[in-house]
Amino acid sequence: MQTVKNSITSLIASAAVAAALAVSSSAAFAVDEYNVSKGTTANGEGVAMRGYDLVAFNTGLGIVPGQAKHTHVHDGVAYYFASEEAKTQFAGNPEKFMPQYGGYCAFGVALGKKLDGSPRFADIVDGKLYLFLNAAVFENYKLDRQGTLAKAERNWPDMQHRPVADVNS
Repeated sequence: MQTVKNSITSLIASAAVAAALAVSSSAAFAVDEYNVSKGTTANGEGVAMRGYDLVAFNTGLGIVPGQAKHTHVHDGVAYYFASEEAKTQFAGNPEKFMPQYGGYCAFGVALGKKLDGSPRFADIVDGKLYLFLNAAVFENYKLDRQGTLAKAERNWPDMQHRPVADVNS
């Protein structure tokens, strides 16, 4: 009887470890696929867009802080919204609102790097949202918008699924 209990306990422990590894590898993958803040949700998902509401941003309302109570998880990443309506709108068509290049700096992607993208320095071109590292980088981008975005488009497929540390080494 004790051997059966030990076997069951061992199986449960193994399943718990496997589940934890699956969750942690999924979260690590999301961190490399998407630019997420260092903070996480209670469930361990990284928070995108520094917690700002993507729908508000894309509809011209500017930088509006989202709230954790209006969270939608898409592809392993948490997005915060200012209202339940904005959350529902995003959930119905995430690709319409998502920042390009996983939210990494478009100018950095053009240079072959995954750099932080800030909602404070952003541009919407042909309905697509592009983020930039800071004011200086954003000003450089403005000197050749089309060229920068063309380079970023060429570079992104080779960078997208690679860890940040590998891309930036």
